[in-house]
Amino acid sequence: MFGNNQQEMLLKMQQAMEESKHKLDEIRVSGDAGGGLIRVEFNGNRKLIGLEINTPLQDIEKEDLEDLLSVAIAKAMEEVEVLNERTMSSSAMNFLPKF
Repeated sequence: MFGNNQQEMLLKMQQAMEESKHKLDEIRVSGDAGGGLIRVEFNGNRKLIGLEINTPLQDIEKEDLEDLLSVAIAKAMEEVEVLNERTMSSSAMNFLPKF
């Protein structure tokens, strides 16, 4: 089905994608809300690796906490998505024919 060159190219592409995933595991992106009351941290592969609530829980309403968490997560995920896309696209670009 595939020739040797195609198989080698496919293997190299898979290796490059795995290397990119490993690099993304090492990258940290954070988002915060409420002036730092809430802080979340993700790696470049969209995995939540940290969550800080920097106020006593009895001092914050449940709905406010939920809103702040949503904002912090959305901020971090927006940055993670851009970073992830850029990294994975860069890996793939190395295998596209140059015109």
